[in-house]
Amino acid sequence: MEIMERVSYLKGLAEGMKLDTKKDEGKLMAAIIDVLEDIALELEDLEDEVAEMADGLDIVSDDLEDVEDVLFGDDDDEDDEYYEDELDEDEECYATTCPTCEETVFFDETILEDGEVICPNCGEKLEFDMSSLEEEESEDEE
Repeated sequence: MEIMERVSYLKGLAEGMKLDTKKDEGKLMAAIIDVLEDIALELEDLEDEVAEMADGLDIVSDDLEDVEDVLFGDDDDEDDEYYEDELDEDEECYATTCPTCEETVFFDETILEDGEVICPNCGEKLEFDMSSLEEEESEDEE
């Protein structure tokens, strides 16, 4: 039973009991029932608004999903395959995981030399510090 139905039931009980609304107890009971009725009406309005907002949010979410599909493709796995295929097979391929979106980003040596790459999934700038690798290489040569 919904709240409004329960308040109507209480109202019916009060009328069936023939409460004397001229006495203090009767006035109090009638006032309480009136307040409960107002609260029940407000709750119904709020529930309707929440349902309407949820429907609107679902529509916006669906539209955003369509935009994401256009911008980023239907499936992230397909994007990974695309980037793998784009790299020249003779070139050495590097991969890293973006700390923001946790997707694998593939790049070649020219990007590594630049010291940074933009994540194609989220746009985060990933920077590489090559100084420690160069130091290791020079130590290995000695």
